[in-house]
Amino acid sequence: MFKLTTTLALSVAALLSAAMPPAYARAATAVEKPLVGTPQQVKDLHWGEVLFYFYQDENLAALTRLGAAQDFQRVTHHSVEADLLKGGLYLSLGQHQEAGRIFKALLNDNVSLDVRNRAWFYLAKIWYQRGYLEDAQIALNSIRGALPGDLEPERHLLEAQVLMYLDRYDEAIRVLERWQPVGDGADVWSAYARFNIGVALVRKDRLEDAAKLLDAVGQLDASTDELEALRDKANLALGFAWLKAGRAAEAKTVLQRVRLAGPLSNKALLGAGWADSAQKNYTRALVPWLELRGRNILDSAVQEAYLAVPYAYAQLDATQQAAEQYTLAVNAFNDESKRIDESIAAIRSGQWLDAIMANDKAERVGWYWQLQNLPDAPETRYLYHLLASNEFQEGLKNYRDLRLMQTSLSAWTLTIEAFNDMIDTRRHAFEQRMPALQRTVETVDMDALEAHRNELESRVGAIERNTDGVGLATERELEQWRKVEHIEQGLQRADPSDPMVVEMRDKVRLLRGRLLWDFNSSYKARLWKERKELRELDVAYKEARRRQVLVERARGEYPARTDEFAKRIAGLQPRLTEIDARLAAVASKQNQYLASIAIRELQAQQQRLAAYSVQARFALASIYDRASSGSGGTQ
Repeated sequence: MFKLTTTLALSVAALLSAAMPPAYARAATAVEKPLVGTPQQVKDLHWGEVLFYFYQDENLAALTRLGAAQDFQRVTHHSVEADLLKGGLYLSLGQHQEAGRIFKALLNDNVSLDVRNRAWFYLAKIWYQRGYLEDAQIALNSIRGALPGDLEPERHLLEAQVLMYLDRYDEAIRVLERWQPVGDGADVWSAYARFNIGVALVRKDRLEDAAKLLDAVGQLDASTDELEALRDKANLALGFAWLKAGRAAEAKTVLQRVRLAGPLSNKALLGAGWADSAQKNYTRALVPWLELRGRNILDSAVQEAYLAVPYAYAQLDATQQAAEQYTLAVNAFNDESKRIDESIAAIRSGQWLDAIMANDKAERVGWYWQLQNLPDAPETRYLYHLLASNEFQEGLKNYRDLRLMQTSLSAWTLTIEAFNDMIDTRRHAFEQRMPALQRTVETVDMDALEAHRNELESRVGAIERNTDGVGLATERELEQWRKVEHIEQGLQRADPSDPMVVEMRDKVRLLRGRLLWDFNSSYKARLWKERKELRELDVAYKEARRRQVLVERARGEYPARTDEFAKRIAGLQPRLTEIDARLAAVASKQNQYLASIAIRELQAQQQRLAAYSVQARFALASIYDRASSGSGGTQ
């Protein structure tokens, strides 16, 4: 007869795993935006361009431009920030090895302690997700002090999770026991901490201690879907632990707390039936098992229910019902096995992964992307469990990123055509503008301008040496000065004894003195003004000379620079073609890898169905054998 053997052991192992809040799979921007810090002054134009794409969550575009800017040394004022952002961008794209290399080289006294701590935390998080547990532990140990906000409780849970996966349960228990969640959401974090401590205690065979914690979590006054799910998981884990320990009554009480409409209800119904069965109450065991058998047969708990129902009938000596139920189970298993064969054939055709990715409407790469919808295809109905597994999700992310990179390469190929048009436009503009520019340059005699400037300098120098105030007079003042001199010359020829001439000479002398007074009183100010204008003239002259040199240089170098740019662009197309071919080859291999995982999963399901079918056939044969020998039970 069918017995509770390895299935229960596997269920217990699956349930007794540490838990993290759903917020753990946060958006990609949570990885690298905290690393940039508060708004900063942009001192390099290309750094501003990188930040423009970065703050729009265009991480691949930001990383591409950042790499180009660093290659051409265009972010010299932001070298530390650039490397830090680069590590964060690699981290968000799942390139943990490259991000780790950058962080290890960068995370020193050049950056603040807060930024270093957060960088190590996110690096540990990615390494944990990729399965590099030792590296994750080293990164967590590199954190000095507390992290801000929800990162601190998440850090403690992550550290405990890593330790538990490393089979260091005592250390995990100490980490969680010495940490007391505070602040907003403390109840949620405390619930996860108690659950994880309980799991670790079960792993250490301290079931009584674990039961107190798991039982408390299992009776939480859940106010959110998240806490309801955690409560169900705690009840289910404790219930199966009690079952494994042979304490069916306690198991039944705990398992009955699990919601019938929740995602864990199938396993709870199966466990509740086994709890009744362990107490020899097979009639009551049939209630949850019959309910379970009416559900989707793709679930392993439902498949097991197909065997548990006739097992209970057999224990009740209802031989005919047991035989009918075993026959029903054999037929159901065979039908499912045939459909799995069809799904394996569809997967091997190579189109199934493209059908899955066709439902992905997101256009950005990111390590925190998750597939949300599945196509309505026969093979996908068997793969819900697989698609939720870490191994497949990680591989699917890689495949998706490869596809998005191919799309980016196609866009860049079109961009090259635009670059070629830019080159043609530059050449055409140069050919059009150069003749007019040359004519303009030829109309300006820089040597004559220099000679005139030198003449002005000499005149001002002579005025300063001779303290010649008249030399700095305005045109109106010079006109007045010349009139005075002309009158004086006329008076020299007049009769000096004439009273009118004497009076006129006095008036002219007075007028001359007044003009000299004005010249001398404003001499320094006028001299300073002239010197200032000469300096401005020097600046303008030097600028004109500089521009003349630039024009001459551009006339010779501009075509060469355009040709160099054109050469670089021409060299991009072969590189893009080569990279595209490599991406296609890697994507094909990744497709085959994911197909092998899917086929392996389907074959495992098929083998499980085959094992169940053998058990059902064997039990059916035993029933027929007893019936033929006259030892059968009631009908």
